[in-house]
Amino acid sequence: MKQIPNIFTLLNLVFGCVAIICILQPGENLASLYDGTSVIINLPEKIWWGSVFIGIAAVIDFLDGFVARLFKAESEMGKQLDSLADVVSFGVAPGMILYQMLRMTFLREVDGIEVSVAWLLPALLVPAAAAYRLARFNIDPSQSYGFKGCPAPAAGLVIASFPLILLYNPYGINEILLNKWVLYAVCILVSWLMVSTLPLMAMKFRDYSWKNNASKYLLVLIAAVAGVFLSWLAVPFVFIAYIVLSLASFKTTNK
Repeated sequence: MKQIPNIFTLLNLVFGCVAIICILQPGENLASLYDGTSVIINLPEKIWWGSVFIGIAAVIDFLDGFVARLFKAESEMGKQLDSLADVVSFGVAPGMILYQMLRMTFLREVDGIEVSVAWLLPALLVPAAAAYRLARFNIDPSQSYGFKGCPAPAAGLVIASFPLILLYNPYGINEILLNKWVLYAVCILVSWLMVSTLPLMAMKFRDYSWKNNASKYLLVLIAAVAGVFLSWLAVPFVFIAYIVLSLASFKTTNK
């Protein structure tokens, strides 16, 4: 019974690896097609499958903690194993999504297929920041009901939403998202949020009163409304709301 939570954690790792395999096999659909002044980029189907597998890894990541508590099998080994799996699923896999999306942006340019790999390396900031953030989390016992810096799963999931946003193109957002400078900004901002010590809330409840959980309830409401109106664009929107509400809540609490 004590190994059941570790099996869940390893499944998290496995699905993260499957996501990477999908992301790095773009297939024949990756193309730059010119029609006058317009550019069409066909999103490779396997990249968005990578997003799906990252989402599955996130569900399993939530369940392994629940299972560990259920079987009273929490251990130091499980804690370390969980972080190692999270580095793959929410660090390396999202980093590879950004890597491939940067390639797609350069394919829109003349001679973009010959772009130097150096222009794509900023995508690796994300897995490096995730590893640093998870290592710091493991040695800091104070992050039970609040986080110092953005949790790696939250950062990974917001990046994992990008291929799904490109697939459905809500509100014609693709032209913005397929801009290399926007993607560079995402690499830097998300990485900084993970390694920062900004006080961010954890979605755990000591009680269910409005007074002590107003920001959490408001975030749930925002997520529900955004999901209805924004499709997959709701994920980065809710992520931004999470950061803003966390900082506002901390400022109010510490007046």
